[in-house]
Amino acid sequence: PQAPAVYEIGSQVSCKTSFDGQQRPAEVVHRRQIGGGSSSSSGKGPGENGGANGAPQYMYYVHYLEYNKRLDEWVEHSRLSPITSPAELRKHDSLKSPSVLSPRASGLLDSDGKERKVTRNLKRRYDEIHHTAPAVEDLTPVEQTLEREHEEKTKVKNIQMIELGKYELDTWYYSPFPEEYASAFKLFFCEYCLKYMHSKKTLVKHMHKCEARKPPGKEIYSSLRPPTPKHKNPFAMFEVDGAKDKRYCQSLCLLSKLFLDHKTCFYDVEHFWFYVLTERDSCGYHVVGYFSKEKNSVEGFNLACILTLPSYQRKGYGKLLIAFSYELSKLEGKVGTPERPLSDLGLVSYRSYWTRVLLGLLRDHRGSLGIEDLSTLTAIRVEDIVQTLQTLNLIKYYKGQHILSVTPKVIEEHLKTYRLSQEVKIDSSRINWQPHKNVNPKKTK
Repeated sequence: PQAPAVYEIGSQVSCKTSFDGQQRPAEVVHRRQIGGGSSSSSGKGPGENGGANGAPQYMYYVHYLEYNKRLDEWVEHSRLSPITSPAELRKHDSLKSPSVLSPRASGLLDSDGKERKVTRNLKRRYDEIHHTAPAVEDLTPVEQTLEREHEEKTKVKNIQMIELGKYELDTWYYSPFPEEYASAFKLFFCEYCLKYMHSKKTLVKHMHKCEARKPPGKEIYSSLRPPTPKHKNPFAMFEVDGAKDKRYCQSLCLLSKLFLDHKTCFYDVEHFWFYVLTERDSCGYHVVGYFSKEKNSVEGFNLACILTLPSYQRKGYGKLLIAFSYELSKLEGKVGTPERPLSDLGLVSYRSYWTRVLLGLLRDHRGSLGIEDLSTLTAIRVEDIVQTLQTLNLIKYYKGQHILSVTPKVIEEHLKTYRLSQEVKIDSSRINWQPHKNVNPKKTK
Protein backbone atom coordinates (compact mmCIF):
# COMPACT_ATOMS: atom_id res chain seq x y z
CA PRO A 1 0.00 0.00 0.00
CA GLN A 2 1.00 3.56 -0.59
CA ALA A 3 2.45 5.29 2.45
CA PRO A 4 0.37 8.19 3.77
CA ALA A 5 1.72 11.70 3.50
CA VAL A 6 1.53 12.02 7.29
CA TYR A 7 1.25 9.37 10.04
CA GLU A 8 -1.10 10.14 12.89
CA ILE A 9 -0.03 9.76 16.52
CA GLY A 10 -1.03 6.26 17.60
CA SER A 11 -0.59 4.82 14.09
CA GLN A 12 0.48 1.19 13.89
CA VAL A 13 3.46 1.00 11.55
CA SER A 14 6.43 -1.05 10.52
CA CYS A 15 9.70 0.79 11.11
CA LYS A 16 13.29 0.09 10.09
CA THR A 17 15.28 0.17 13.33
CA SER A 18 18.65 1.78 13.89
CA PHE A 19 19.83 -1.04 16.20
CA ASP A 20 19.57 -3.96 13.76
CA GLY A 21 18.32 -2.49 10.48
CA GLN A 22 15.24 -4.74 10.44
CA GLN A 23 11.58 -3.83 9.98
CA ARG A 24 9.89 -4.04 13.38
CA PRO A 25 6.30 -3.42 14.50
CA ALA A 26 6.04 -0.01 16.12
CA GLU A 27 3.66 2.70 17.27
CA VAL A 28 3.95 6.42 16.52
CA VAL A 29 4.16 8.07 19.94
CA HIS A 30 4.84 11.66 18.87
CA ARG A 31 5.88 13.74 15.90
CA ARG A 32 7.47 17.09 15.18
CA GLN A 33 7.40 19.18 12.02
CA ILE A 34 10.72 19.80 10.28
CA GLY A 35 9.55 21.58 7.12
CA GLY A 36 6.66 22.45 4.79
CA GLY A 37 3.05 23.33 5.72
CA SER A 38 2.35 24.89 9.11
CA SER A 39 3.85 23.97 12.45
CA SER A 40 2.06 21.24 14.38
CA SER A 41 3.20 18.58 16.82
CA SER A 42 -0.08 16.68 16.86
CA GLY A 43 -3.35 16.79 15.02
CA LYS A 44 -3.65 18.09 11.47
CA GLY A 45 -2.39 21.45 10.37
CA PRO A 46 -3.24 23.49 7.28
CA GLY A 47 -2.01 21.88 4.12
CA GLU A 48 -1.11 18.67 5.96
CA ASN A 49 -2.48 16.37 3.29
CA GLY A 50 -1.74 18.68 0.43
CA GLY A 51 0.59 16.29 -1.40
CA ALA A 52 4.23 16.90 -2.28
CA ASN A 53 3.83 20.65 -2.71
CA GLY A 54 3.31 22.40 0.60
CA ALA A 55 2.79 19.18 2.58
CA PRO A 56 4.43 19.29 6.02
CA GLN A 57 7.42 17.06 6.71
CA TYR A 58 7.72 15.30 10.05
CA MET A 59 10.10 13.37 12.22
CA TYR A 60 8.33 10.61 14.14
CA TYR A 61 9.05 9.29 17.62
CA VAL A 62 8.33 5.56 17.62
CA HIS A 63 8.14 2.82 20.22
CA TYR A 64 9.09 -0.69 19.06
CA LEU A 65 6.40 -2.94 20.49
CA GLU A 66 8.70 -5.92 21.02
CA TYR A 67 11.37 -3.94 22.88
CA ASN A 68 11.98 -1.83 25.96
CA LYS A 69 11.36 1.93 25.86
CA ARG A 70 15.09 2.56 25.93
CA LEU A 71 15.17 1.80 22.19
CA ASP A 72 12.48 4.38 21.29
CA GLU A 73 13.82 6.87 18.75
CA TRP A 74 13.12 9.67 16.28
CA VAL A 75 12.97 8.45 12.67
CA GLU A 76 12.39 9.93 9.23
CA HIS A 77 9.17 9.36 7.30
CA SER A 78 11.02 7.13 4.82
CA ARG A 79 11.72 4.50 7.50
CA LEU A 80 8.01 3.95 8.16
CA SER A 81 5.54 1.84 6.23
CA PRO A 82 1.83 1.28 6.94
CA ILE A 83 0.34 -1.91 8.36
CA THR A 84 -2.89 -2.90 6.68
CA SER A 85 -3.20 -6.70 6.60
CA PRO A 86 -5.54 -8.15 9.25
CA ALA A 87 -2.88 -10.64 10.41
CA GLU A 88 -0.29 -7.92 10.98
CA LEU A 89 -2.82 -5.71 12.75
CA ARG A 90 -3.73 -8.58 15.09
CA LYS A 91 -0.03 -9.08 15.83
CA HIS A 92 0.32 -5.40 16.68
CA ASP A 93 -2.70 -5.52 18.98
CA SER A 94 -1.31 -8.55 20.82
CA LEU A 95 2.09 -6.88 21.28
CA LYS A 96 0.46 -3.71 22.63
CA SER A 97 -1.35 -5.66 25.38
CA PRO A 98 0.92 -5.69 28.49
CA SER A 99 -1.00 -8.56 30.09
CA VAL A 100 -0.50 -11.06 27.27
CA LEU A 101 1.55 -14.04 28.39
CA SER A 102 2.28 -16.20 25.37
CA PRO A 103 2.69 -19.87 26.42
CA ARG A 104 4.68 -20.60 23.28
CA ALA A 105 7.00 -17.65 23.73
CA SER A 106 7.40 -18.20 27.46
CA GLY A 107 7.82 -21.96 27.40
CA LEU A 108 4.61 -22.56 29.40
CA LEU A 109 3.85 -25.83 27.63
CA ASP A 110 3.38 -29.25 29.16
CA SER A 111 5.39 -32.36 28.24
CA ASP A 112 3.06 -33.05 25.28
CA GLY A 113 3.53 -29.57 23.88
CA LYS A 114 0.03 -28.51 24.89
CA GLU A 115 -0.68 -25.12 26.39
CA ARG A 116 -0.67 -25.11 30.18
CA LYS A 117 -3.25 -23.15 32.12
CA VAL A 118 -1.63 -19.93 33.32
CA THR A 119 -2.40 -20.02 37.03
CA ARG A 120 -1.59 -17.11 39.33
CA ASN A 121 1.32 -19.07 40.86
CA LEU A 122 2.67 -20.08 37.44
CA LYS A 123 2.53 -16.51 36.18
CA ARG A 124 4.24 -15.27 39.36
CA ARG A 125 7.07 -17.75 38.85
CA TYR A 126 7.32 -16.79 35.15
CA ASP A 127 7.48 -13.10 36.09
CA GLU A 128 10.21 -13.78 38.66
CA ILE A 129 12.34 -15.95 36.37
CA HIS A 130 11.97 -13.74 33.30
CA HIS A 131 12.04 -10.42 35.19
CA THR A 132 8.65 -9.36 33.83
CA ALA A 133 7.22 -6.12 35.19
CA PRO A 134 3.59 -6.27 36.36
CA ALA A 135 0.96 -5.18 33.85
CA VAL A 136 -0.76 -1.88 34.54
CA GLU A 137 -4.08 -3.62 35.15
CA ASP A 138 -2.45 -5.75 37.88
CA LEU A 139 -1.64 -2.64 39.93
CA THR A 140 -3.88 -0.97 42.51
CA PRO A 141 -6.12 1.87 41.22
CA VAL A 142 -3.81 4.51 42.73
CA GLU A 143 -0.73 2.81 41.24
CA GLN A 144 -2.49 2.57 37.85
CA THR A 145 -3.15 6.32 37.87
CA LEU A 146 0.45 7.11 38.83
CA GLU A 147 1.81 4.71 36.22
CA ARG A 148 -0.28 6.20 33.42
CA GLU A 149 0.69 9.73 34.47
CA HIS A 150 4.33 8.63 34.44
CA GLU A 151 4.00 7.06 30.99
CA GLU A 152 2.35 10.17 29.56
CA LYS A 153 4.94 12.54 31.00
CA THR A 154 7.96 10.47 30.03
CA LYS A 155 6.81 8.95 26.74
CA VAL A 156 9.18 11.07 24.65
CA LYS A 157 12.87 11.07 25.50
CA ASN A 158 14.07 14.68 25.76
CA ILE A 159 17.89 14.46 25.91
CA GLN A 160 19.21 12.19 23.16
CA MET A 161 22.89 12.02 24.04
CA ILE A 162 25.43 12.99 26.71
CA GLU A 163 29.20 13.28 26.95
CA LEU A 164 30.72 12.14 30.23
CA GLY A 165 34.50 11.92 30.42
CA LYS A 166 35.83 9.98 27.44
CA TYR A 167 32.43 8.44 26.70
CA GLU A 168 29.60 9.62 24.46
CA LEU A 169 26.40 7.85 25.51
CA ASP A 170 23.01 7.52 23.86
CA THR A 171 20.37 8.07 26.51
CA TRP A 172 17.51 5.67 27.23
CA TYR A 173 14.73 7.62 28.94
CA TYR A 174 13.26 11.02 29.72
CA SER A 175 14.84 13.02 32.57
CA PRO A 176 13.38 16.20 34.15
CA PHE A 177 16.30 18.58 33.68
CA PRO A 178 15.70 22.31 34.31
CA GLU A 179 13.79 24.00 31.51
CA GLU A 180 16.83 25.62 29.88
CA TYR A 181 18.43 22.17 29.42
CA ALA A 182 15.36 19.95 29.06
CA SER A 183 15.13 20.08 25.25
CA ALA A 184 18.85 19.98 24.40
CA PHE A 185 19.82 17.26 21.94
CA LYS A 186 23.11 16.66 23.78
CA LEU A 187 24.43 17.64 27.21
CA PHE A 188 28.05 17.75 28.34
CA PHE A 189 28.93 16.68 31.90
CA CYS A 190 32.00 17.36 33.98
CA GLU A 191 32.81 13.83 35.08
CA TYR A 192 34.13 15.03 38.45
CA CYS A 193 31.62 17.59 39.77
CA LEU A 194 28.76 16.49 37.43
CA LYS A 195 27.92 20.02 36.32
CA TYR A 196 26.10 19.84 32.97
CA MET A 197 26.26 22.32 30.10
CA HIS A 198 25.15 22.90 26.52
CA SER A 199 28.41 22.83 24.57
CA LYS A 200 31.81 21.20 24.35
CA LYS A 201 33.41 24.65 24.39
CA THR A 202 31.79 25.47 27.72
CA LEU A 203 32.88 22.10 29.11
CA VAL A 204 36.51 22.67 28.08
CA LYS A 205 36.52 26.07 29.81
CA HIS A 206 34.95 24.53 32.89
CA MET A 207 37.53 21.72 33.05
CA HIS A 208 40.35 24.26 33.16
CA LYS A 209 38.80 25.84 36.25
CA CYS A 210 37.23 22.84 38.01
CA GLU A 211 39.44 21.63 40.85
CA ALA A 212 37.41 18.50 41.63
CA ARG A 213 38.98 15.18 40.69
CA LYS A 214 36.76 12.95 42.79
CA PRO A 215 33.22 12.93 44.20
CA PRO A 216 32.54 15.03 47.30
CA GLY A 217 32.10 13.29 50.62
CA LYS A 218 34.16 10.61 52.34
CA GLU A 219 36.12 7.82 50.66
CA ILE A 220 34.97 4.72 52.52
CA TYR A 221 36.57 2.01 50.41
CA SER A 222 39.56 1.73 48.10
CA SER A 223 40.94 -1.36 46.39
CA LEU A 224 44.71 -1.76 46.11
CA ARG A 225 44.60 -3.14 42.57
CA PRO A 226 42.14 -3.81 39.72
CA PRO A 227 39.52 -6.31 40.96
CA THR A 228 40.04 -8.85 38.14
CA PRO A 229 42.47 -9.28 35.21
CA LYS A 230 39.86 -7.85 32.81
CA HIS A 231 39.70 -4.55 34.75
CA LYS A 232 42.32 -1.86 34.10
CA ASN A 233 42.00 0.27 37.24
CA PRO A 234 41.40 -0.05 40.98
CA PHE A 235 38.06 1.15 42.31
CA ALA A 236 36.95 3.32 45.21
CA MET A 237 33.64 4.06 46.92
CA PHE A 238 32.55 7.45 48.28
CA GLU A 239 29.72 8.23 50.69
CA VAL A 240 28.03 11.52 49.78
CA ASP A 241 25.45 13.20 52.02
CA GLY A 242 22.49 14.48 49.99
CA ALA A 243 21.97 17.26 52.55
CA LYS A 244 25.57 18.54 52.44
CA ASP A 245 26.32 18.08 48.72
CA LYS A 246 22.87 18.75 47.35
CA ARG A 247 23.81 20.02 43.88
CA TYR A 248 26.11 17.06 43.17
CA CYS A 249 23.46 14.56 44.26
CA GLN A 250 20.74 16.29 42.23
CA SER A 251 22.94 16.16 39.13
CA LEU A 252 23.67 12.50 39.81
CA CYS A 253 19.93 11.75 40.02
CA LEU A 254 19.16 13.64 36.79
CA LEU A 255 22.01 11.83 35.06
CA SER A 256 20.82 8.44 36.29
CA LYS A 257 17.22 9.09 35.20
CA LEU A 258 18.48 9.17 31.59
CA PHE A 259 19.13 5.44 32.03
CA LEU A 260 16.35 4.46 34.47
CA ASP A 261 12.67 4.35 33.50
CA HIS A 262 11.21 4.63 37.00
CA LYS A 263 12.93 6.99 39.38
CA THR A 264 11.14 9.51 41.60
CA CYS A 265 13.82 11.27 43.65
CA PHE A 266 15.47 14.08 41.66
CA TYR A 267 15.65 17.24 43.73
CA ASP A 268 14.64 16.16 47.27
CA VAL A 269 17.94 14.44 47.99
CA GLU A 270 18.51 15.62 51.57
CA HIS A 271 17.17 12.43 53.14
CA PHE A 272 19.45 10.05 51.27
CA TRP A 273 23.02 8.83 51.34
CA PHE A 274 24.66 8.32 47.96
CA TYR A 275 27.37 5.70 47.55
CA VAL A 276 29.34 6.56 44.41
CA LEU A 277 31.52 3.88 42.81
CA THR A 278 34.55 5.15 40.87
CA GLU A 279 37.53 3.84 38.93
CA ARG A 280 40.83 5.45 39.91
CA ASP A 281 43.64 6.38 37.52
CA SER A 282 46.33 9.05 37.26
CA CYS A 283 43.77 11.68 36.19
CA GLY A 284 41.32 11.18 39.03
CA TYR A 285 38.25 9.20 40.07
CA HIS A 286 35.80 8.41 37.27
CA VAL A 287 32.14 7.72 38.12
CA VAL A 288 31.12 4.13 37.35
CA GLY A 289 27.73 4.03 39.08
CA TYR A 290 26.09 4.49 42.46
CA PHE A 291 23.38 3.39 44.81
CA SER A 292 21.36 5.57 47.14
CA LYS A 293 20.02 4.69 50.55
CA GLU A 294 17.34 6.37 52.64
CA LYS A 295 18.81 7.69 55.87
CA ASN A 296 15.93 6.38 57.97
CA SER A 297 14.01 3.61 56.21
CA VAL A 298 11.03 2.40 58.21
CA GLU A 299 10.61 -0.53 55.81
CA GLY A 300 14.21 -1.71 56.24
CA PHE A 301 15.35 -0.89 52.72
CA ASN A 302 19.13 -0.91 52.35
CA LEU A 303 19.03 0.51 48.81
CA ALA A 304 16.70 3.01 47.15
CA CYS A 305 18.13 3.36 43.64
CA ILE A 306 20.99 1.70 41.77
CA LEU A 307 22.68 2.41 38.46
CA THR A 308 25.78 1.31 36.60
CA LEU A 309 26.47 3.68 33.71
CA PRO A 310 26.20 1.97 30.30
CA SER A 311 29.91 2.52 29.63
CA TYR A 312 30.76 0.32 32.62
CA GLN A 313 28.07 -2.35 32.38
CA ARG A 314 28.81 -6.07 31.98
CA LYS A 315 31.92 -5.74 34.15
CA GLY A 316 30.48 -6.96 37.44
CA TYR A 317 30.00 -3.49 38.92
CA GLY A 318 26.23 -3.84 39.37
CA LYS A 319 26.65 -6.85 41.64
CA LEU A 320 29.53 -5.07 43.42
CA LEU A 321 27.20 -2.16 44.27
CA ILE A 322 24.62 -4.63 45.55
CA ALA A 323 27.24 -6.49 47.57
CA PHE A 324 28.43 -3.23 49.13
CA SER A 325 24.89 -2.35 50.23
CA TYR A 326 24.73 -5.68 52.07
CA GLU A 327 28.18 -5.15 53.62
CA LEU A 328 26.84 -1.91 55.12
CA SER A 329 23.78 -3.80 56.41
CA LYS A 330 26.08 -6.32 58.10
CA LEU A 331 27.94 -3.49 59.82
CA GLU A 332 24.57 -2.13 60.97
CA GLY A 333 23.58 -5.55 62.29
CA LYS A 334 20.47 -5.61 60.09
CA VAL A 335 18.99 -7.56 57.21
CA GLY A 336 18.12 -5.50 54.15
CA THR A 337 16.25 -5.52 50.89
CA PRO A 338 16.10 -3.11 47.94
CA GLU A 339 13.24 -0.68 47.56
CA ARG A 340 10.68 -1.69 44.95
CA PRO A 341 10.02 -1.44 42.09
CA LEU A 342 13.40 -2.39 40.69
CA SER A 343 14.29 -1.56 37.10
CA ASP A 344 14.45 -4.51 34.70
CA LEU A 345 18.25 -4.50 34.74
CA GLY A 346 18.29 -3.94 38.50
CA LEU A 347 16.12 -7.00 39.06
CA VAL A 348 18.39 -9.10 36.83
CA SER A 349 21.43 -7.98 38.85
CA TYR A 350 19.75 -8.75 42.18
CA ARG A 351 18.56 -12.18 41.10
CA SER A 352 22.06 -12.99 39.89
CA TYR A 353 23.68 -11.66 43.07
CA TRP A 354 21.33 -13.52 45.44
CA THR A 355 21.75 -16.73 43.46
CA ARG A 356 25.55 -16.58 43.43
CA VAL A 357 25.86 -15.73 47.14
CA LEU A 358 23.42 -18.43 48.26
CA LEU A 359 24.86 -21.14 46.02
CA GLY A 360 28.37 -20.34 47.26
CA LEU A 361 27.32 -20.67 50.91
CA LEU A 362 25.34 -23.87 50.31
CA ARG A 363 28.35 -25.36 48.53
CA ASP A 364 30.80 -24.38 51.29
CA HIS A 365 28.57 -25.55 54.16
CA ARG A 366 27.27 -28.66 52.34
CA GLY A 367 23.63 -28.28 53.31
CA SER A 368 24.17 -27.67 57.02
CA LEU A 369 22.54 -24.22 56.92
CA GLY A 370 18.90 -23.26 57.34
CA ILE A 371 17.14 -20.26 55.79
CA GLU A 372 17.59 -18.12 58.90
CA ASP A 373 21.30 -19.01 58.94
CA LEU A 374 21.62 -17.86 55.34
CA SER A 375 19.91 -14.59 56.22
CA THR A 376 22.21 -14.00 59.20
CA LEU A 377 25.36 -14.67 57.16
CA THR A 378 24.37 -12.58 54.14
CA ALA A 379 22.06 -9.85 55.56
CA ILE A 380 19.61 -10.83 52.79
CA ARG A 381 15.95 -10.74 53.82
CA VAL A 382 14.35 -14.17 54.35
CA GLU A 383 11.64 -13.49 51.75
CA ASP A 384 14.28 -12.75 49.10
CA ILE A 385 16.15 -15.93 49.99
CA VAL A 386 12.98 -18.03 49.73
CA GLN A 387 12.00 -16.57 46.34
CA THR A 388 15.50 -17.08 44.95
CA LEU A 389 15.71 -20.70 46.11
CA GLN A 390 12.21 -21.35 44.73
CA THR A 391 13.34 -20.30 41.25
CA LEU A 392 16.23 -22.78 41.60
CA ASN A 393 13.91 -25.54 42.90
CA LEU A 394 16.06 -25.81 46.04
CA ILE A 395 13.28 -25.35 48.58
CA LYS A 396 10.10 -27.18 49.54
CA TYR A 397 7.10 -26.15 51.60
CA TYR A 398 6.46 -28.85 54.21
CA LYS A 399 4.08 -28.73 57.19
CA GLY A 400 3.79 -24.97 57.15
CA GLN A 401 7.43 -24.10 56.71
CA HIS A 402 10.06 -23.82 53.98
CA ILE A 403 12.65 -26.60 53.98
CA LEU A 404 15.90 -26.58 52.00
CA SER A 405 16.12 -29.44 49.51
CA VAL A 406 19.73 -29.52 48.32
CA THR A 407 22.48 -32.01 47.57
CA PRO A 408 26.11 -31.30 46.65
CA LYS A 409 25.46 -32.65 43.15
CA VAL A 410 22.51 -30.29 42.57
CA ILE A 411 24.52 -27.31 43.86
CA GLU A 412 27.44 -28.14 41.55
CA GLU A 413 25.04 -28.40 38.58
CA HIS A 414 23.73 -24.90 39.30
CA LEU A 415 27.24 -23.55 39.82
CA LYS A 416 28.23 -24.58 36.30
CA THR A 417 26.16 -21.59 35.17
CA TYR A 418 27.94 -19.18 37.53
CA ARG A 419 31.68 -18.58 37.64
CA LEU A 420 32.11 -17.41 41.20
CA SER A 421 35.88 -17.09 40.84
CA GLN A 422 35.42 -14.24 38.34
CA GLU A 423 33.32 -12.11 40.69
CA VAL A 424 34.38 -8.57 41.59
CA LYS A 425 34.85 -9.03 45.33
CA ILE A 426 34.89 -6.64 48.29
CA ASP A 427 37.47 -6.97 51.04
CA SER A 428 35.27 -6.12 54.02
CA SER A 429 38.34 -5.33 56.15
CA ARG A 430 39.02 -2.30 53.93
CA ILE A 431 35.62 -0.67 54.49
CA ASN A 432 36.14 2.54 56.49
CA TRP A 433 32.58 3.20 57.67
CA GLN A 434 30.50 3.38 60.82
CA PRO A 435 26.68 3.18 61.00
CA HIS A 436 24.90 6.52 61.22
CA LYS A 437 22.64 7.37 64.13
CA ASN A 438 19.00 7.89 63.22
CA VAL A 439 17.93 11.52 63.47
CA ASN A 440 14.31 10.92 62.43
CA PRO A 441 13.98 13.67 59.80
CA LYS A 442 10.75 14.20 57.95
CA LYS A 443 10.64 11.68 55.14
CA THR A 444 10.45 13.07 51.60
CA LYS A 445 10.64 10.86 48.57
